[in-house]
Amino acid sequence: MARTNNRLWKGWKISRGRNNKQFVIRNVAGKDYVCKYPDMSNVVLSESQLESNDKFADAVDYAKSIIADPLKKANYKVRKGKSVYHSAIKDYMEHH
Repeated sequence: MARTNNRLWKGWKISRGRNNKQFVIRNVAGKDYVCKYPDMSNVVLSESQLESNDKFADAVDYAKSIIADPLKKANYKVRKGKSVYHSAIKDYMEHH
């Protein structure tokens, strides 16, 4: 990790995250660092991680179905400070 004080990085909105999968700008304790893009190609997920990923994908599908139907979206109980989408995901995760 290389620390940077370059003003171009601080003003560049896209810099917070990946850039062409070559490098990543990270902010750690208020300091900006330029890092190599992480290579996740050799990561093998465990069975529980795969199940968790599948459950979250189902939650996203559920939330999208709520948003797609205007009647369901209007009648959905929204949590304080959250959107319908995020409330639906949380509800799905809690009940399944």
